[in-house]
Amino acid sequence: MTYQNVTIIGGGVLGAQIALVSALHGKNVTIWGRKNQSLDKARQRVTLYSQAATKFLKLSHQQLEQSSTNLHYLTDLETAVANADLVIECLPENRALKHDFFKRFAQIAPQKTVIATNTSTMLPSEFAEDTGRPTKFLAYHFANEIWKYNTAEIMPQSQTDPQLIDTFIAYSKEIGMVPLVIHKEQAGYLLNSMLIPFLQAALNLWGTDVANFQTNDKTWMIATGSAIGPFGYLDLIGIRTILAIGEADEQTDLSQPVYTKIKNMLAAGHIGVETGQGFYTYPHPAYQQADFLK
Repeated sequence: MTYQNVTIIGGGVLGAQIALVSALHGKNVTIWGRKNQSLDKARQRVTLYSQAATKFLKLSHQQLEQSSTNLHYLTDLETAVANADLVIECLPENRALKHDFFKRFAQIAPQKTVIATNTSTMLPSEFAEDTGRPTKFLAYHFANEIWKYNTAEIMPQSQTDPQLIDTFIAYSKEIGMVPLVIHKEQAGYLLNSMLIPFLQAALNLWGTDVANFQTNDKTWMIATGSAIGPFGYLDLIGIRTILAIGEADEQTDLSQPVYTKIKNMLAAGHIGVETGQGFYTYPHPAYQQADFLK
């Protein structure tokens, strides 16, 4: 066994999923949030994801109860990392926010603690020195609905101890993931390097009124045989994350019509699956209905 005491920094979409799956596999997991309100939302996400994971993995009531026992929630950062073997940073895609966290982590975490970033689009080398332990730091990324799409991308930076990679391979297997080692730094890893341009193309078609989101999804689903289209996938990721990725990219023009539409959705509370409303309405989105592709 590799890392037993695991702290997740941020209980957003992926943070909550990583915490849940780690707890289901017997890890002692703490989710850290800045405020009690943030942790309340993290608990709600864990409950939502537990239902989906139970259905897919056919979990027993006893397994769910044990995972709940393995999960803890804290707002005090120093306490949250005090006994951690592994800390996984899952904060929003905001460079300043991440830099601030890693510098704080370096001041308070035990020297034994290994640290990983779950950033979707940034390079781990940007933050390595901030951590105070660059040899114990790499990027570690998961697909959405990780209990089903169980990839774990492991991306070291130039100062990462090669032996650290082996521990992440082992940990990934311990929590039911398929480890995928990336040989050099790539913004977006493997999955997002392919996925984000695809989603951006769909957003641009919708944002410029070339076609509505349903027609975009129908086109993709019929032509490729996929069970989900780009806008269904955007709902899974969460609209807030899409905006954060755009804001983190200095080349993105946030005055484009598509970002105005996205901001309007967020203002209306249409974030995606977790709120029950995004492009589609949940838990029974139109794209899953029998007549959607007709």
